[in-house]
Amino acid sequence: MDRNSAIGLFLISALLIIYLFFAPKPKPEPAAEKPKTTAATAATASAPLDSAAATQALGSFGSAAVGTAQTTQLKNENITVTFSSKGGRVEAVRLNNYKTFSGKPLDLFTAQSAQLDTRFRTNDGRQVKLSDLYFRAEPQGTTTLRYVADVAGGQIEQLYTLAAGSYELAYNLRFNNLSASVTQEPLTLSFVDNVRQTEQDRKQNRNHTLINRYLVSGDHTALGEASEKPEEVKVAEPLKWIAHKHDFFVAGIVAENQFQSGQLNATVDLEDTTYIKTLSSTLAIPAADVQQSKANFRFYFGPNSFNTLKAVAPDFDRNVYLGWGLFRWVNRFVVLPVFHFLEQYISSYGIIIALLVVLIKLVTWPLTYKTYESQAKMRVLKPEIDAIKEKYPDDQLKQQQETMKLHSTMGVSALSGCVPTLLTIPILFAMFQFFPNAIELRQQPFLWAHDLSTYDDLIKLPFSVPFLGNHISLFTLLMTLSTLAMTYQSNQNNPAAMQGPMKFYSYLMPLVFFFVLNSFSAGLTWYYLISNLVTLAQQAITRRFVDDTKLRAKLEANKIKNKDKKPSGFAARLQDAMKAAQEKENQSRQGGRPTAATDDDSSDDSGTGASDVSPKRPRKTRRS
Repeated sequence: MDRNSAIGLFLISALLIIYLFFAPKPKPEPAAEKPKTTAATAATASAPLDSAAATQALGSFGSAAVGTAQTTQLKNENITVTFSSKGGRVEAVRLNNYKTFSGKPLDLFTAQSAQLDTRFRTNDGRQVKLSDLYFRAEPQGTTTLRYVADVAGGQIEQLYTLAAGSYELAYNLRFNNLSASVTQEPLTLSFVDNVRQTEQDRKQNRNHTLINRYLVSGDHTALGEASEKPEEVKVAEPLKWIAHKHDFFVAGIVAENQFQSGQLNATVDLEDTTYIKTLSSTLAIPAADVQQSKANFRFYFGPNSFNTLKAVAPDFDRNVYLGWGLFRWVNRFVVLPVFHFLEQYISSYGIIIALLVVLIKLVTWPLTYKTYESQAKMRVLKPEIDAIKEKYPDDQLKQQQETMKLHSTMGVSALSGCVPTLLTIPILFAMFQFFPNAIELRQQPFLWAHDLSTYDDLIKLPFSVPFLGNHISLFTLLMTLSTLAMTYQSNQNNPAAMQGPMKFYSYLMPLVFFFVLNSFSAGLTWYYLISNLVTLAQQAITRRFVDDTKLRAKLEANKIKNKDKKPSGFAARLQDAMKAAQEKENQSRQGGRPTAATDDDSSDDSGTGASDVSPKRPRKTRRS
């Protein structure tokens, strides 16, 4: 690692530290909720309400406000959806093939943690919610459930369909013959979601819990990511879909037509030991849609898996965060395809990650070779550079000028070792985003790690260390040791560039990253560990192909060839800038006086042309 590479990596590391450390310390895991049991179809007592009170409260819709709530289920191999006849709405969703980090069934939400509801306004000024009404359940086979409420001389009809092997629940809402009783104001669909902890790392679980929205215009944004302050956004444009992302799982709703507008909220109560974040979405449904059988929607209740989500709706796969800009492209079109290809043939995800490292290192080996060759050139030039430092011991600017001149003469570019390193940074950052968000790694064990999607806590501490927590990740520890070994080897190969503070920083940064990555996913630190080991092997092999004697002869040939060659382009501009800085420094040392006398300063007031020996006095301005 030469000086330029070290500076670049130091700046990147500083940015990561600023991003990662200015967040509150994670709190201890909450006590698990007491399990609640419900029957597939059961009657529950509702608050008593006579027909007179119902009519007074709901007018012509009061006829459906008296009854008892019953639950019914639609189920396939992937999900179990529980409905309540009170409101004819989804009450709970269980993902059949997933468990929480503590091994319990994974309920995406329950009747206690979430509420879906729709409200509308009647022509006589009343606000009516579907949850105010009791619906008649009419199952139609094993895949479809129809709810009907006879009100105001017409019907409210809700139809749910769950196909086999799907995570999508089709939903149709219709108002039949109710145009005389209901206003043309948009209906309001609300989804309040109190999210519970399902993953080991409570802080990551909370930070990755957010609301994604996608506008009909194609704009995509997120609300509540890594935030512990209340957030609210009002959307005046039509929306295509919204999604409540629970880290590795999603509860979303997609409009076949569109939502007219919306309001999204995300709040956090750090004192709440039951819920990690509350997400709330309020969406406007055009009244004409429910009256003309156009209010058709699809719920998605399932894993946050890229290949599954991309078939749901346009850009619905953005619920899987793969980074931004170039990093997302690297993950989407390079990392994911290779990862899923290997997944077909290898069952161990730890081995898949190791093979992914090897493949990437093979592709980027030419860049690695270029970096090592640049370090070797700097090592060969060490005697000349040391001589420059001895010649100008107190003039740093002159040292830099002479060093640049030496590089130009010898045909060495100071950036040739830095640029290859920078070109590998997109892959480094892409992996930094990929592993913590890859549901494929969730609850996948490898070696001592029981879950590659979160940190391994093989070494548990009886106390909490600032910025470290109460555990030490063994993968992170081994990664740090391998990074220090790689840094030592690099510094030995390039002693001329890594001296003084830069050498200190090269050893400091791996230690800083030990604290940064200690609570990151084991898959990520395992990737970095294997990457370091492969890099050490690459450097050992590359040394056999780079002969210092032959390299020295090549540089001497460049010296003869470039003897009378003047710098051009960037090198020339940099040299001019350094020369100007040198002149400015010389002037400041002489108290602001120029180094050479001007024409006015070289003559006296009498016009004799003799140079002044004594210090000059301010001249008087002649009056005309």
